Amino acid sequence: MLKRTHSCGQLRASDTGKKVNLCGWVDSYRDHGNLVFIDLRDRYGITQLVFNPQSQPEMHKLSRQLRCEWVIGSSGTVRMRGEGLTNPKLPSGEIEIMIDKLEILNTAETPPFEISEAENVDEELRLKYRYIDLRRPEVQERFRIRHRVTKIARDFYDSEGFWEIETPFLGKSTPEGARDFLVPSRLCSGSFYALPQSPQLFKQVLMVSGMDKYFQIVRCFRDEDPRADRQAEFTQIDVEMSFVQSDDVIDVNERLVAKVFKEILGIEVKTPIRRMDYKQAIDEYGVDRPDMRFEMKLKNISDIAAQCQFKVFSDTIAKGGVVKGICAVGGGVKFSRSDIEKTFTGIVTDFGAKGLAWFKVIVDEQTKKADLSSNLAKFFTPQQRQQIIEKFGAKPDDLLLFIADTPAAANKALAPLRIKLGRALGLIDDNRYEFVWVMDFPLFEWNEKENRFDSLHHPFTAPVPEDIGKLDTDPASIRSQAYDIVVNGSEIGGGSIRIHQPQIQAKVFDLLKITRKQAEDRFGFFLQALKYGAPPHGGIAFGLDRLIMLLTKTDNIRDVIAFPKTQKGQCLLTDAPSGVEQAQLDELNLRVQTHH
Repeated sequence: MLKRTHSCGQLRASDTGKKVNLCGWVDSYRDHGNLVFIDLRDRYGITQLVFNPQSQPEMHKLSRQLRCEWVIGSSGTVRMRGEGLTNPKLPSGEIEIMIDKLEILNTAETPPFEISEAENVDEELRLKYRYIDLRRPEVQERFRIRHRVTKIARDFYDSEGFWEIETPFLGKSTPEGARDFLVPSRLCSGSFYALPQSPQLFKQVLMVSGMDKYFQIVRCFRDEDPRADRQAEFTQIDVEMSFVQSDDVIDVNERLVAKVFKEILGIEVKTPIRRMDYKQAIDEYGVDRPDMRFEMKLKNISDIAAQCQFKVFSDTIAKGGVVKGICAVGGGVKFSRSDIEKTFTGIVTDFGAKGLAWFKVIVDEQTKKADLSSNLAKFFTPQQRQQIIEKFGAKPDDLLLFIADTPAAANKALAPLRIKLGRALGLIDDNRYEFVWVMDFPLFEWNEKENRFDSLHHPFTAPVPEDIGKLDTDPASIRSQAYDIVVNGSEIGGGSIRIHQPQIQAKVFDLLKITRKQAEDRFGFFLQALKYGAPPHGGIAFGLDRLIMLLTKTDNIRDVIAFPKTQKGQCLLTDAPSGVEQAQLDELNLRVQTHH
């Protein structure tokens, strides 16, 4: 076999005259009757090969057999392409290789799709033949970036004194909000391991062990319904530190984020990154991961709406609800009534709202002042209409949209509407990155169905010190020492300071209605460790897949995972999950019960 001397993306005009060997895949084939041109592709790029019947008749004859995706080795001399024949789209586009030796290393069947047309091919077909899909240069670039990010992270944490320590994949089932993947044990019949949803308890035990600074790039497993940005198996950059407060964890990790964005995209991230408390994020953006690339904040007009004659508004407020809205600048001109009543109403009803009220801002012919126009305007006095306009700072041609519902329902529906309006009005710049830390999350959220509190993050999150006294008196108002880092409306990382005192952990379990026995069964080893001198500690986990999605501007997590699962959790390449032989089940003392 010809041993390659260069890659297909390496040679330039300065290499003219060199004798070189290249290996790769046939990307395209052009037979001009006399000369044959082959574009040869490898991970590094594309180089044009030329076969001349006069100088090398045998090699020229052999070259005419070649087809796309055949694997070849070649040897020849670098030469300039000549005036008007260069390809400015290729880094190697000024040169070509005049071939004097060709080896066919392997033939290939006709691929199920052309690599150059793969974007237009059904995703299921691409995932079935993932090894062909992965040959695409744009896909390989995503994995180059993924490799670079993990390398940057490892080098960064090493320079900060962190140790990379691996934690077990076969562990104990400690439900953390999603279903566990269970693995039956052959040696302990009737018992199961669980694959980790995160290394949460182990990394805290490492802090109890005096490891001080830990990180790990780790696979995690959650048996939950997949979404475009979620997979059953995913990767975290996982971090934990001892003797720290929130500011210490944030400081180190925002410097990593700044380093990644600088080295991968050449973007300067100003540190310290701005911070916003959870309440402000919910009040102004409707969501705890606000997209800060454009303004358009939500406003609460409940004080005005309570006095109006429109019963939907006044009755909602009387029942403890709110009327919140949004001002789409210029939307009164840009959007038709059909846009509002079909598209925008459709968005909010998909998110549980009962409907959408709206006004266009016009100029009143008599007063020459801004006023509100819609079939609801008559239910508001001129003074109330002016108050609404002032609340939003609205101008003629703007569009005001409102939802009347519980605070949670109004926010849930207005948040996606805000993003839709931002897109439609051209306010979102996809080349801009806006970062924010969201802080001071509630420690608990109330679970109506089960009549108890749930942890907003996880049950090991510490309350802010000044709120610890409220564990006995007012748990609903306790703030946690949790923090999420958000970029362009996407949460790329989140963490908290942890509870390190057994008595506070016990109180939190009580409020979550986790009994002493349940706590012992689920977390016994960890609770035992807390009794032996646990330092104050905290950490963070970055969703590596989601971070790579952001850096490579894709909205599908499967694009950045080498061998992903479908929405149904299937691997189309290997046909997993699949049945197993009866002998394997017998060894595990398992019986499969099929449902008809």
